[in-house]
Amino acid sequence: MTQNDNDKVKGIPENAYTELKPGEEYHPVMPPTKTVPEVSFWSVSWGLLMAIIFSAAAAYLGLKIGQVFEAAIPIAIIAVGLSVVSGRKGALGENVMIQSIGANSGVIVAGAIFTLPALYILNLEAHFYQVFLSSLLGGVLGILFLIPFRKYFVSDMHGKYPFPEATATTEVLVSGEKGGKQARLLLISGLIGGIYDFIIATFGWWAEVFTTRVIPFGAQLADRAKLVFKINVGSAVMGLGYIIGLKYAAIIAAGSFVGWFVIIPIINYFAPGITVPVGNNVTNILANMSVEDIFANYVRPIGIGGIAMAGVIGIIRSSGIIKKAFGLAISETFSKKQKASKEELRTRRDIPMAIIAGGIVVTAILILIFFYFGVVHNLYHALLALLIVMIIAFLFTTVAANAIAIVGTNPVSGMTLMTLIITSLIMSSAGLSGQSGMVAALIIGGVVCTALSMAGGFITDLKIGYWLGSSPYKQESWKFLGALVSAATVGGVIILLNKTYGFTGEGALVAPQANAMAAVIEPMMSGKPAPWLLYGAGAFLSLILTMIGVPALAFALGMFIPLQLNTPLLVGGIIAHIVSTRSKDERVNKARKERGTLIASGFIAGGALMGVISAILRFGGINYVNAEWFESKPAEILAIIMFSILCAYMIWEALRAKPDEE
Repeated sequence: MTQNDNDKVKGIPENAYTELKPGEEYHPVMPPTKTVPEVSFWSVSWGLLMAIIFSAAAAYLGLKIGQVFEAAIPIAIIAVGLSVVSGRKGALGENVMIQSIGANSGVIVAGAIFTLPALYILNLEAHFYQVFLSSLLGGVLGILFLIPFRKYFVSDMHGKYPFPEATATTEVLVSGEKGGKQARLLLISGLIGGIYDFIIATFGWWAEVFTTRVIPFGAQLADRAKLVFKINVGSAVMGLGYIIGLKYAAIIAAGSFVGWFVIIPIINYFAPGITVPVGNNVTNILANMSVEDIFANYVRPIGIGGIAMAGVIGIIRSSGIIKKAFGLAISETFSKKQKASKEELRTRRDIPMAIIAGGIVVTAILILIFFYFGVVHNLYHALLALLIVMIIAFLFTTVAANAIAIVGTNPVSGMTLMTLIITSLIMSSAGLSGQSGMVAALIIGGVVCTALSMAGGFITDLKIGYWLGSSPYKQESWKFLGALVSAATVGGVIILLNKTYGFTGEGALVAPQANAMAAVIEPMMSGKPAPWLLYGAGAFLSLILTMIGVPALAFALGMFIPLQLNTPLLVGGIIAHIVSTRSKDERVNKARKERGTLIASGFIAGGALMGVISAILRFGGINYVNAEWFESKPAEILAIIMFSILCAYMIWEALRAKPDEE
């Protein structure tokens, strides 16, 4: 039975974002009993083209400013636009597939650019095949490790996680298919958010970040007490906070506030009496450090330790799911027809676990061959490297998926930093150090980083598919091809950018994460210590938070991610709380919350799409930002005024909602 042209999409079901009551079931937009168009020449070719274009754009932007935009939303917008222009009816399933294949770009890019440019920064030789294979094999490993956890994250935990990016992308896809008032509101909010963020990125009419340094008293506080408040005024980040909701936004912000308003001032209190640099690989004395320096050297490592321990706790708590996934893989491997009738609905069918298990074994063999012939040229070291990759990538897969499900941000650079430290310790104790040790550690880090990035990004695609009624096994199967194309594109782009701009010297690309990785790995491979006490402090903090029932991962993420990116999340969460609690009528509150979700999705979508356009313009040398004005105090004051207007618009527009509004 095929989807009929007259089957009108009515919108996301009411219970899509809420926990299910006992006995209640979720019915996706596309009925599971119907066969819908998903995989076609149209969807696959457009998906691959999106993967190529967005891989190139994301790689440039990520190496330029250190932020990799999430490609899922802009690709979803383009997919909807293409189906409208071409007059394709019932194209929702195809649009999900375009988005799913194309979204490989952002995750593969994040995995590659956070680590591999460090090879160039350290003046080490990096070949195309090393960049390509580490990205491809890491991406494949991430897909294979995540699939057994799909049911748990997207179905068993229905309504328990906000999935902010998946929510925004789903709203885009459904509104495009549905049309009417919802599509109009999404378009208007997308234009407002997109133009707003585009003005900041391309024209610099007002600053991107407001800080309390703009007032004399605030500047004195920052200088003497090391107390400063910052907020990113972008529409996309605030929209993300709305969808995350007040609970998780407050926990993330709490982690940030503890770091910036408790730990940093305490450290600064002892600064006058300290006349030597304190800490591993620290070259400056505390009195000469800025707030940002103290955060980078002392608070962020605590966040990394917290994320690592939250990951270990997550693995222990997920042990039942892991055992179940292994049990299913074994039973399916040795039983041919046992599960056929049980998983007959296409929306519940994954790639068979026997194939997943076989795929993991084959991928492990390929990684071993790659390490032996292409990186370390020593079987013992290659086996050690393989063991590190398989264990860490597997352990942190659930952490990456959890982070995306809660915050929409994958702390992949923090987890990769921890991987590099562990790798450096193991490999150097095994006799591999110096330049060859650095190359090995960075490529191992590249494989792990890409695997974790893929795991986090792919859970978004699968959640979108779950809400809309796509076939998971089709999404999973075609994800591999998208990973191949994206890995090849990223490898070429990194080498091209290195030849064009370089990563060191005047006018070079900033590549902040890769520089951080290089800064960590060089002393480690030279026998210098890591800040283990700070990592340990973060680990104990996560344990304590878990004991008192506070989500440790969200809190640790707050300590790891800079303050300016956490505060707008809190603002968005507060707005969500305001619009959904002002009325005594629950139906009115619900309508307002849903209307706000649509506006927030528009802000995220518009901001992401215009971010791509801005990156392309910058790549072509078009940039109208006046650096002197952009970094001035008046630009910051104007920024907070514009941000306040944007927030006021969102509250006003959301409060206009009426129950049962079509």
